[in-house]
Amino acid sequence: MRPQVCVVAMPHLFDPFTLKSITLRNRIGVSPMCQYSAADGVATDWHLVHLGSRAVGGAGLVIAEAAAVAPEGRISPGDVGLWSDQHVEPLARVSRFVRQHGAVAGIQIAHAGRKASARRPWEGEGQLADNAGGWPTVGPGAVPFGAGLDKVPQALDEAGIARLQRAFAAAARRAQAAGFEWLELHFAHGYLAHEFLSPLVNQRTDRYGGSFENRIRFAVETTRAVRAVWPENLPLTARFSCTDWVAGGWDISQAVELARRLKAEGVDLIDCSSGGAVPGVKIPVGPGYQVPLAEQIRREAGMATAAVGMITQPGQADAIIREGQADLVLLAREFLRDAYWPAHAAKILGQTAVLPPPVQYARAW
Repeated sequence: MRPQVCVVAMPHLFDPFTLKSITLRNRIGVSPMCQYSAADGVATDWHLVHLGSRAVGGAGLVIAEAAAVAPEGRISPGDVGLWSDQHVEPLARVSRFVRQHGAVAGIQIAHAGRKASARRPWEGEGQLADNAGGWPTVGPGAVPFGAGLDKVPQALDEAGIARLQRAFAAAARRAQAAGFEWLELHFAHGYLAHEFLSPLVNQRTDRYGGSFENRIRFAVETTRAVRAVWPENLPLTARFSCTDWVAGGWDISQAVELARRLKAEGVDLIDCSSGGAVPGVKIPVGPGYQVPLAEQIRREAGMATAAVGMITQPGQADAIIREGQADLVLLAREFLRDAYWPAHAAKILGQTAVLPPPVQYARAW
């Protein structure tokens, strides 16, 4: 008799995905996108409609934008916050609606570091002066970002670092109270945690700077503080800038090793982005340009990943999943252009049996 060969079919874009106790109805997620439309950190009707419509449109996961863990950690005055209990119920309204329409509600928690106190994008680039609605910023050192973000941050001492790590943990508790079941730590895009990680930015000489072990300390300790309060059965994820795209900066080999370390600390998935540490960098932008980063971390760190970056076409997204390059695809700008991208993709890929259009809109399909 010939030996039987068991062929395991690779998952596709519309297969469910389970992480811890949470199952997504498909492999499509809404990437966290700042809307700069909150009032003193409080989410508004804009957030309900913006995020809720993407759940109605068929996304498996809807991640709310970066919620600041402290007032000075906002990118702009319009950022959502989770530094106060007053922020919980408006976000709970969003998470309830998202869940009611079949998606898992997630949220990203963040601190903008030296890139904080900036104008909203439609108000022009640059930072807000303290006497014009801005506020003092903090970072690993007293070096501004540049390129219009010229405010000199206050260098955090160890007491300040510990305070912010407690703020991350408190924000995680509030995220759970608001009904979110998926939490992402923002360790990317030149914001505070990435500022500690990147040797282009972190010039400290204490135990939070210099060696790889020291530069990752802030991220590891912050993860540990959050994991201690975030329920064990719910996914904890982290967004990385997997490379600074600059020689001598943070790179994919360091990102792989950090992913291994955070896996041991209880992180369940890495959301793989890139760049943002320093201005003026040439990034090889093109369709799916960051997908290889997700593939390498998935393969070498042995953990689930999400791919992001110019993923626009249904066939392209499906191939990323079928070829094992990532476990999820997270779309950003494409979801701004089309809130119903998953439902449209299901029609194109012949998957309307598992993701039909909303019943209220079916006659238009």
